Amino acid sequence: MRKQALVIGLGQFGMALVEALAARKVDVLAADRDPDLVQLATRFTVEAVTFNAVDEVALGRAAPANRDLAICAIGTDRESSIICTALLRQLGAPRVIARATDPVHERILHLVGAHEVVNPDQDFGRRLAKRLLFSGMLDAVPLGDDLSIVELRTPRSFVGKTLMELALPKRHGITVAAIRRPGTDRNGVLEPPRVDRPLSEEDVLVIVAPETAIERLAERNGQ
Repeated sequence: MRKQALVIGLGQFGMALVEALAARKVDVLAADRDPDLVQLATRFTVEAVTFNAVDEVALGRAAPANRDLAICAIGTDRESSIICTALLRQLGAPRVIARATDPVHERILHLVGAHEVVNPDQDFGRRLAKRLLFSGMLDAVPLGDDLSIVELRTPRSFVGKTLMELALPKRHGITVAAIRRPGTDRNGVLEPPRVDRPLSEEDVLVIVAPETAIERLAERNGQ
């Protein structure tokens, strides 16, 4: 059975969510008080409606209790995002994810019942900072306070060696979860790691490790 999602607030963040969820076969109801944004959302989902998210009656018609998740993606209007998040919980939404713009906003959203709070601007800024500091790092996704999943270009000192020879968990405290190798697709081919296959300079390592271990590895290899 296809998952059901409600996305409220169709700025850049909300619209990107609608597009990505719909592409993954999620039935998305997109909502905003701006009819022009709602019209744009119809490129990605057949369900797009115009209403004010702080209107309890209008929000109730979207049946948040019947959807697997409800996302309040409202950005700069903090008051509306807080009220919308609280109403979604009162209306029985089983999982509410809310967008915050600063730490105080985040705390309030948790207090009114959000199951999860995200700050996309802050998260992107941290990820970009890591990429700027370490040129070999292509992307980084935090898994907790210290652990991250990172895509890292194969360090020069690793080229021609196998994962068995490198013994990365023992020597560096990192685990290679997958390897992205060149392919016909622009993103390459993601493969399970083979410990007996030599690494090439075109390979991208998908690793799981504490941030400190990743930074030491990048610095040691001149990344």
